[in-house]
Amino acid sequence: MGIGEIGEVLRRSTVQIRGTHPRRPSSGSGVIWDEAGTIITNAHVLGRESHIVELWDGRAFPAEIKSRDDQRDLARIRIPATCLTAATVRSTPVQPGELVIAVGNPLGFTGALTTGVVHAAGSVDGLGRRSWVQAAIRLAPGNSGGPLADAAGHVVGINTMIVASGIALAVPSTTVVDFVHNGPRPRIGVTVRPVRLGRGRREALLIVGIEPGSPAEQASLIVGDVLTNLSDAMEAAGSGPLRLRFLRGDRTREREAVIVLRPTSSREAA
Repeated sequence: MGIGEIGEVLRRSTVQIRGTHPRRPSSGSGVIWDEAGTIITNAHVLGRESHIVELWDGRAFPAEIKSRDDQRDLARIRIPATCLTAATVRSTPVQPGELVIAVGNPLGFTGALTTGVVHAAGSVDGLGRRSWVQAAIRLAPGNSGGPLADAAGHVVGINTMIVASGIALAVPSTTVVDFVHNGPRPRIGVTVRPVRLGRGRREALLIVGIEPGSPAEQASLIVGDVLTNLSDAMEAAGSGPLRLRFLRGDRTREREAVIVLRPTSSREAA
């Protein structure tokens, strides 16, 4: 098949997700994961309001959030529809130089298609040790949560963000499969936002909220602490305790907190 034909197939497996908040409307994309109504998207696409999913043929359905993993920026939702066109997912890693295709709903343009080339696959400076599919491809707001596919139309990742260099990052399909099969990773109960520290502009995470009774609160973390190794610590922890490094107060001394992770139900939203 040519690019145009592959694009048409991908469009049938791509949805638009719209938030229903009257003053803060939001929009993103999603990938139909199975014909029974399961859809995968980015966690950041979903606010706390209700959402409507619109299919390629114009049909629209209310969405139910089944699980989300803010650390990996993934969410699983379900709509009351069946016999959907599910995406074909690739199980092998992509290689630099491969052609990739993105489909999404950027800036309100439904089913927009762009092409590019894989730049690299692996970690990105400032974003911890987690792996990304890194592609030289043009994306825009509204592409988040949509598919990144190879030249055969097999999904290799979920489009997530653009970094300062202009490279697009996608969550690898292997990570998505793990999330679908095993659910979210354990939660520590913090709300964070990125900050940069010092002359070297090191990236870190500022705690702006802590859930009552959460592992973070029990470890005596407080709002205003700056986490300096969250991604690395989550990757290294496995099923064991999480060793977080953080800055507090004047931020001149790095401290450590040990957190005992608790499992998260696959149906529990973050």
